[in-house]
Amino acid sequence: MTRILFTGYAPVHFVCFRPVYERLRRLPGVQVFLSGGREPGGEGADEAGPVTARDLYRPFRVPADCVLSLDAMRRQRFDMVFCAHVSGYFPREDRARIQIFHGLSFRNMAVRRDVLVYDHLFITGRYMRRAFQEQQLLRPTDPRLVPIGFPKVDRLVDGSLDRRAILGRLGLSGRRPLLVYAPTGQEGNSLETLGEEVIRRLRTTGRYDILIKLHDHPRDHSVDWPKQLRPLLDRHTKLVRDFDIVPYLFVADLLITDASSVSSEYSLLDRPMVFLDVPDMIAAMRAKGRAIDLETWGRKGGVTVRWPDEAVDAVRESLAHPRRGGDVRRAMARDLFFNPGRAAEAALAWIRARLR
Repeated sequence: MTRILFTGYAPVHFVCFRPVYERLRRLPGVQVFLSGGREPGGEGADEAGPVTARDLYRPFRVPADCVLSLDAMRRQRFDMVFCAHVSGYFPREDRARIQIFHGLSFRNMAVRRDVLVYDHLFITGRYMRRAFQEQQLLRPTDPRLVPIGFPKVDRLVDGSLDRRAILGRLGLSGRRPLLVYAPTGQEGNSLETLGEEVIRRLRTTGRYDILIKLHDHPRDHSVDWPKQLRPLLDRHTKLVRDFDIVPYLFVADLLITDASSVSSEYSLLDRPMVFLDVPDMIAAMRAKGRAIDLETWGRKGGVTVRWPDEAVDAVRESLAHPRRGGDVRRAMARDLFFNPGRAAEAALAWIRARLR
């Protein structure tokens, strides 16, 4: 019996693995186990306190007997270990460690030396492959770089999502343009600066349906944002609590973000984007030596604004001219993603070949 393990500390980590998990669990002779969580003093613990593996996976309704505590997992042996966060959690013994990543933004958070602890890297696309070379970490021909893509976003383009059904679950008619606002979780993100006022002004226009997707593990917990935003919520302005943003990106006519990986994902749909500028956050990350890249694609797939009134104007103008910038977004998507719509199948094929 082949034993496969996935570990993570945040819900989005499992969201990235779930398309592969659903396929693996149907394979004869394969057992798939899930572990992780946040330990006191460990990675992610400062973001929201300790979380057990059982708590982490409960929202996904996976079989309870496949969820292992970190202590139990660390005493066992597995054939393959998959992780979506860079440092990972590992068992007592394993034969192969695979990094699948949990997003790709112009911050390039995962392109760093720590990731070389893995035997294989499921890189998302040509851009990521170049980034590893430019940071002098891996040559493009290194066999550890496996050109898989990003299974999380397959549903954006594979025809499996139903716009009418998603709008129905949200209680929206679809008659108004739908905006999704998804800030990153890094300290200094747009929600901590101008985002709340942007939401207020867009809501006041009475023109839009607005979905707010908060980051599922933000660094700063000094503000209870669901409570803070509650006065702005109504039948046209809603807070999305689902951990998977993909269905909401699919129905959105325009994305508002700052430095989140969702802008990369949304490029697959070739629809307008508005970026709320976060100069202090970008400067702070550069000071820490992060591989910030605003030159290749960065925010070129949309319009960047610094003030709330600019944001309202940019949304209106971008929706009036949705094809503007489309050539950049299409080129961006081709560079960022291998196998769009088929990445989970590519991952499964690679895994089955390795198991043979």
